[in-house]
Amino acid sequence: MTTTESTDDLTTGVPLTVTESALATVLEVRAGEDDPAGTALRVAITGANMTEFAYSLDLVPIAEAADDDAVYTQGSHGELTVIVPAGSIENMMGATLDVPSSSAAGGLVIRNPNTPDPLAGLDLELTGELPEKVQAVLDQAVNPALAAHGGFARLVGIDGTRVFVTMGGGCQGCAASAMTLRDGIRAMLMDALPEITDVVDATDHAAGENPFYS
Repeated sequence: MTTTESTDDLTTGVPLTVTESALATVLEVRAGEDDPAGTALRVAITGANMTEFAYSLDLVPIAEAADDDAVYTQGSHGELTVIVPAGSIENMMGATLDVPSSSAAGGLVIRNPNTPDPLAGLDLELTGELPEKVQAVLDQAVNPALAAHGGFARLVGIDGTRVFVTMGGGCQGCAASAMTLRDGIRAMLMDALPEITDVVDATDHAAGENPFYS
């Protein structure tokens, strides 16, 4: 079990720092447990989409921590014990557990400077000219990830080394679709195909029509 001293300092190198506001929220919930003092907040990375990790936050007995987990306290008096499983430590380093910027949102948010490798675990078959390679990345990597949200991405044109892509289905008009394309699809295509210099969102999200190509 890896143990770190109690701290409120964001630069000490613990995997996940809990802000004072988030600490108050967690302690309020933990107060309802049978043994609050013996209960820790366990934060784990459970998976990833194209642009960010997915997490689980659970209250568990401190005694359940494994020997190679990071176990440390947060708060000026060490009020909260935090457990980060060994497999989540590397991708959690520098992250912060906080309350949302909007008070109306409620709950807690994790702000993590680390992002998933969008092509991790994929064995892409990339052959042919650039259009065929782009289509292969869309078919094998991008669209399977978007399918969970009922969406898809489609190649509509290539201008030299610039690739034009539209988004449809559940992604059409979605407020997050532009970010998904910029941070997710763009990263996938440019990581897989270094010859690409830019990926352009050619979707008219307001009208639902493609403003660049017919």
